[in-house]
Amino acid sequence: MNDEPILLVEDNPDDEALVLRALKKFNVKNDTNVVRDGAEALDYMFKTGPYADRKGGNPAVILLDLKLPKIDGLEVLRRLREDQRTRHQPVVILTSSDEQEDMVRGYELGANSYVRKPVGFEEFSEAVRQLGLYWLLLNKPPPQTG
Repeated sequence: MNDEPILLVEDNPDDEALVLRALKKFNVKNDTNVVRDGAEALDYMFKTGPYADRKGGNPAVILLDLKLPKIDGLEVLRRLREDQRTRHQPVVILTSSDEQEDMVRGYELGANSYVRKPVGFEEFSEAVRQLGLYWLLLNKPPPQTG
């Protein structure tokens, strides 16, 4: 099992609580670090600003919302993919956006997966459970560089 933390990039406190509750429900033991806007996500990943002293490597997976303050999720993804240190970082877009162009653009920018947030808790929990099973148990990420 990958024991690196999960990075949740989510500005909606209700959706954050749902993700954390669903992870707990399915006994996902990985720590979950939460950032609430795109600029903070980039600081976290590149160890700048308030995260300059962050220890450890990259998270096991980033759960990335698209509609974020400061820097939107698609721009965060673009910047992650253009940098050698984060080019292969697993990123799952986890969003309420049902816009076809958001999905297409997310995949063009290199998202590993695009998951639309279900409305009900049980559906949402099942989606999070499946994400956890795949990204934390089955996926074999490339070695980290930088």
